[in-house]
Parts: sequence; C-alpha cells; structure tokens
Amino acid sequence: MKFKQFLLVAFAVSFTLGACRKSDDDTPEEQKEPEELSGDITTSRTLTADKVWVLDGTVIVKNNAQLTIEPGTIVKGKIGKKSSLAISQGSKIIADGTAEKPIVFTSGAPVGQRKAGDWGGVILIGRATTNRTVPVTIEGGVNLTYGTEKIDNDNSGILRYVRIEYAGIGTNDSEINSLTLYAVGSGTVLDHIQTSYANDDAFEFFGGTVNATHLVAYATADDDFDFDFGYNGTVQYAVALREPKTADPADDANGVECDNDKDGTDATPITHPKLSNITIIGPNNAAGTHERHAYGNRWRRGTKFTFNNSIILGSQKGGLNIEGDKSANFYKNGDSQFKNNIVASFTAPFLTNATATVLTATEMQTKSLAEGNVSIAANAVNLTSAFSLSSPNFLPATGSPALQGTFVAVPGAASVTYRGAFGTSNWASGWVNWDPQNKVY
Repeated sequence: MKFKQFLLVAFAVSFTLGACRKSDDDTPEEQKEPEELSGDITTSRTLTADKVWVLDGTVIVKNNAQLTIEPGTIVKGKIGKKSSLAISQGSKIIADGTAEKPIVFTSGAPVGQRKAGDWGGVILIGRATTNRTVPVTIEGGVNLTYGTEKIDNDNSGILRYVRIEYAGIGTNDSEINSLTLYAVGSGTVLDHIQTSYANDDAFEFFGGTVNATHLVAYATADDDFDFDFGYNGTVQYAVALREPKTADPADDANGVECDNDKDGTDATPITHPKLSNITIIGPNNAAGTHERHAYGNRWRRGTKFTFNNSIILGSQKGGLNIEGDKSANFYKNGDSQFKNNIVASFTAPFLTNATATVLTATEMQTKSLAEGNVSIAANAVNLTSAFSLSSPNFLPATGSPALQGTFVAVPGAASVTYRGAFGTSNWASGWVNWDPQNKVY
C-alpha cells in the first residue's frame, strides 16, 4: 500500500472509532449500568455519573463518611422499598452539580408510571440548635436522632443544582419529605434545588440554622416550605408552583407553613424563618382545583416570622393567615415582619383567628397595607406566565408591580430591586425540569 493510501485508511479508521466512542456524560441513562446501594455507607465513596445508582431501602451515610456525587449523576429510589438517602450527624454529602449537569434523585419507575411517594427522599441530619431538650428520633422510620447539640455552623455538605422527584412518605405524623433537614447548620450549602411531585412537603426544616437560595417546589401535595422546632435561618429566591389537582387529601396544602412546635409551646429558640424574595403560586381556582389547597402563608402555634419582598399569587383560601394569639402578638408587636409584599390571593388576602383583643382581620389588613404591602387582583401582578404548568415563566413583565416597592432588609439576604423570586434574569432556566414524568432516566 502506498504511503498516501495508508494515511487515508488510518484517518478513516480513527475517525470512525472516534465518532462511535461516547463519553460517560453522552451515554443515555437507560443504557448506563445500574448499581444498587443498600444499608450503611461507613467510609467515604463517590457515585460516578457513568452509572445509574439505585437506592434499595434506606441508605445511611454515617461514621463521619463523605458521600460525593458527580455532576450529572442519576440516583433512583427502588419502587416498593420506601427507599431514602440519609446523611447522619458528622457525615457529609457533596452533591455539587451544575446547570448543565444537575444531579437527579428520582423514582425508579419508568416513563409514564411515576407517582408522588414512589420513594422516600433525601434526609440531612446535623448538629445545629433546635428547641428540643432531649434527642428526637427522625420521622419516617429511620432510626437516627437529632436535636440537642448547638453547633450552629455545622456542615452537612453541599446540595447544589439538584432535582428531587416523586419522593415523600406521609403517614401518621411520621413523614419523609422530598428534602428533610434536621438541625442542619449554616456551614451547609443549599442552592439551586428543585423538588417535583412531593407526596408530603417539598422542603421541611426541623430546627437548625442552614440558609438556602434558589429553591423550586413544583406540584407539592402538602406544604412547599415547612419550618418547625426553632429553625432560624434565611431563605432567599424561592418559588412554589402548585398543581391545581394535586394536594394531600388529609391535610391543608400551603405555600408556607410554620410552627414553633406541634403543641405551640414557648420552647426556645422560637422558630423564626427569615424569608425574602419568595414567589408562591397557588391554583387560583383553576378547573379541578383540589379542595385542600389552602394558604399562601400559614403562621401558627407560637411562631415568629419574617416574610418580605415577596409575592403571594393565586392562593386558594387566603394569602397571609396568622393563627393563634401568640403568633398574632409577635406580628402586632413587630417581632414578626410582613413587608413590601404583593398579595393577590384568590380569596381573602389577610386572615387571622386570633382573639379580637389581640388582632382582628381589619387591624391586620390596616397594619399590612401601612408597611408597604399591596393587595391586588391576580392578573394585575403581571408575571410573564406564572400559572403555566408546562413552561412557567415567573419574570415580571414590563410594568409589573413586582419591579416596584422598597426593599426591606432581611438578615442574611441580599438587597435587590424587585419583589418575588425573579427580577430580570431567570435562574431556573436550563436545570429545572417541568415534565419529570416523561424524562428518560
């Protein structure tokens, strides 16, 4: 063979082999090798993106081990096993995805057969402060405890650019939520996390001091953001989009629900989430709206709260709802804040069941409107496409009141020039999935 012909043949063979070879990131998920995880992880390990990892029952990372999950990795919960992933005290998860390669925790069921509650969810257990005085066993049948340590800068790792789909087990006040956070400390990073079709709550914080940004709760059955047991941290840039036909048949479904504890005691520290730039999108009485869709904000059982610079839109039974004299007094006396918000609920914007000597609904409305809040019709909020379930766009359109108002400072939150979770850039673009039922994993 002549030298020139040899070069042509060699080039052709090389090009053919190169064209056929795929990197791990290019391999369709259904063709990746599955590997099961079960029991305890007691030494540090990495879940690589070249496999689909399957949780077989409850998998617990313990003994101060670190579980690292590569960007683009898929982790599935095995059907019928109440599978979940728990990170125990002292251990860490490093699930640091990217917008181009998010890490996905999802159902083990195939396309078209996935449903809320197919598996348990992701659980982080830290050592930050709660208002419990004795160790508490976490919910959902996982035999781990938390509650009495006071290491407020505790670090449980990183969840960044992560999706959690079809998770949640809710039975008899012992639930696993899509993402459950027990006494998680401020050293932990929670950023760019989406939950979809949570069977119970999307995000629940049991005490702790962790801060979170860029959260998305989509089609949650119960509460989108739930706070208890002395949680004191900041959440900024978070959006909840309710699916009208989806709700927990046994409980009210709220954008935010918050208690000091389930008995409304005076245990300290008092639960006090600091929330800024939140967008809560309710069903707005769309066709087929489930009867248990309830409030945009539900503050009750002796909690304090800060909810500023935000939007409550289309909530079915009311916008701001304060229950009980303790919570009402905190609001009336200024220990709690509700300022610079847009309230455009389907029904009453301001509700309270406190005694008349503490706070009436009329007094509540007068105070609220005097503190920079506006109460308007849903169509006047003028977000680009807020109620779309297939391709929502929460950016304010030109002239939207979301681009007005005066920012009210919130501890730990950045100052911005808009109300709600979005200004002029769409931080949900590229990594969020609004159709997880048809995504091939």
